[in-house]
Amino acid sequence: MKILLTSTSFQDTPGEHHALLNSNDFEVDRLRGPLKAEILKPIIHQYDGIICGDDEYTREVLLAGKQGKLKVISKYGIGLDKIDLEAAKELGITVTNCPGVNHTTVAEHVFALLLSYCKHIPDEINYTRQGEWKRITGIEIWGKTIGIVGLGNIGKEVALRAIAFGLKVHAYDINPDMEFISKHQIMLHDSFESILPLCDILSLHVGLSKATKHLLNTKRFSILKPGCILINTARGELVELHPLIENLQNKRLRAYLTDVLEEEPMPKDHPLKNIPNVFITPHIGSRTYESVVRQGTMAVKNLLNHLIYANK
Repeated sequence: MKILLTSTSFQDTPGEHHALLNSNDFEVDRLRGPLKAEILKPIIHQYDGIICGDDEYTREVLLAGKQGKLKVISKYGIGLDKIDLEAAKELGITVTNCPGVNHTTVAEHVFALLLSYCKHIPDEINYTRQGEWKRITGIEIWGKTIGIVGLGNIGKEVALRAIAFGLKVHAYDINPDMEFISKHQIMLHDSFESILPLCDILSLHVGLSKATKHLLNTKRFSILKPGCILINTARGELVELHPLIENLQNKRLRAYLTDVLEEEPMPKDHPLKNIPNVFITPHIGSRTYESVVRQGTMAVKNLLNHLIYANK
């Protein structure tokens, strides 16, 4: 059988996930994703299965795969928004993902971004490397209010860390875990809009769908608390770009700290690149040795379960 591997995190990080994949009699092609649909469409028919990152699996791509050998797409990671799930179901192509394997790592990245911004860590390190002793006054997060939108596995881990840092935690979720909310005395909101005027910090943890695309738009930015720090480790498309830039430039939004962009890798002329109150990391929130092994191993097991074991 022939397998296509496109996840760069999987490829770049050593660990037992490689041994598990290599222990099977597969011919494995490795390409560095995320791959556009026009790259996938002419080649996808060759493969029985794919371990992918955030490649574009449109209906046309999946149809080309079905006309060949494609049976399984195993997503390394959680989000399935780049895969046309309706088309996959119609065509009988199995799609799997890896829930519950990266929540601690992404939650840590949220606070890495937040504390780096509040304490001016990147600037201060650069100053001392240049031999300067320039001391910038930072801000505390203790006692501030954080709004967590999406209280799933990642959102819950963010909440636990926020409580440990002395933050007041407010949350919104369409299907809230009331036991968790009650246990940790989280202030639950019944609408997204009601949380916005209260947040010193707003952290997004929802999947991308038609309902959540541009979740933060011109109207909602207008009711967001002035001076709020916005953190996005979910999907770039959750935030509408034009009003985001406008609110950063007029200082209504204190900062935008993001691990995700609408287009990845980041274009060299991306309009956020040179805005000083923007921190961008290159989608590395779940890229730790521990998390990559967990995700990679699950992705391979999912592939095996549906490509080999299910047929025995």
